[in-house]
Amino acid sequence: MTNNDIFKKLRVALQLRDDQIVEILQLVDFRVSKGELGNIFRNENHPNYVECGDQLLRNFLNGLVIHLRGTKEEPKNPMEVIKSHKNTPAKDSTTKTEEQPKKPTFKKSETSFKSKPKKKPFPKKEPVVEKIRFKNGKNKSKE
Repeated sequence: MTNNDIFKKLRVALQLRDDQIVEILQLVDFRVSKGELGNIFRNENHPNYVECGDQLLRNFLNGLVIHLRGTKEEPKNPMEVIKSHKNTPAKDSTTKTEEQPKKPTFKKSETSFKSKPKKKPFPKKEPVVEKIRFKNGKNKSKE
């Protein structure tokens, strides 16, 4: 099992996004861009695939300990941190939190459902081949 496999499995198990991994690595003063992380998580056959070095994995694990447990001065509950991963939305620089999209208001008459018109059934086609009765001797009448 390679370092890339370990890193991928930890990412999936802890439900971490790339930006969260970058923040975890910054806790131990290790700088990595999202693009470099993307190359590490690629398939081995991809031309941009990069092997995860021991130093990167070691720093990620040390940062993960700080991220989950906290420091001696400010301890954290690891399960609460993991649950918060599910609730945090992805950070996107293009969206502004101040401007919320307005929800359309519907009047009662607009939301009422109308019944669909009944469709005319297709005329049944007569079979091209008539039913054939085989007399192969299974149901012979005794004479």
